[in-house]
Amino acid sequence: MKAKAISLPAIDFKAVADDFRFMNPNDPGAWPVIPKVTVLVGLFAAFLLAGWWFVWNDQFIELETREREEETLKQQYLEKKRQAVNLDLYIQQLAEIDRSFGALLKQLPDKSEIEALLIEVNQAGLGRGLQFELFKPGQEQIHDFYAELPISVKINGGYHDLGAFAADIAKLPRIVTLNNISIVPVKDGGQLSLDAITKTFRYLDEEEVAKQRKAEQQKKAEQGARK
Repeated sequence: MKAKAISLPAIDFKAVADDFRFMNPNDPGAWPVIPKVTVLVGLFAAFLLAGWWFVWNDQFIELETREREEETLKQQYLEKKRQAVNLDLYIQQLAEIDRSFGALLKQLPDKSEIEALLIEVNQAGLGRGLQFELFKPGQEQIHDFYAELPISVKINGGYHDLGAFAADIAKLPRIVTLNNISIVPVKDGGQLSLDAITKTFRYLDEEEVAKQRKAEQQKKAEQGARK
């Protein structure tokens, strides 16, 4: 048996157009079906658009904002949770940093030890048979918690003796550095002349630190007043 083909009813577009053309706007109840359905669908779409524009759009924006805030809070929670889990490790690391800083701080002499340190630097050169043409401490430069003392030196001696002197400086229990090094041959005797800035450091006592902080605060206040 052959299946019967289903035929769709033909649409009379002219009749539909006439329904729209001749409908009475003052009597909607008498409108044909197609105009009624079309107007109802249009009104429904207009209501949906108006609702989205005046109500739902702002709510969607607020929802997105809240979702971003939620994600941020989650990340903050996870970060704080991680920090809380590793709190003991952080405390241990902080204690290790304090010990390391204390060990470094002990390598800085105080004000009363600077003179003895300068003598050690001078003796390091003399002990290697070097001749000092210049050994001149410069102006002390104050920093946050320490002071830097530059010393201009000019030393004559053999190549190996100058190298040994530099090694002796590095082995001193206090921090001493050689900077701006210049080595040139001496005209007579086959020796070398070393020009350098030797820097040593000392930590500031409590009175000096307080004075330094006060000076910085006054400087900031003066700069703010100029503005």
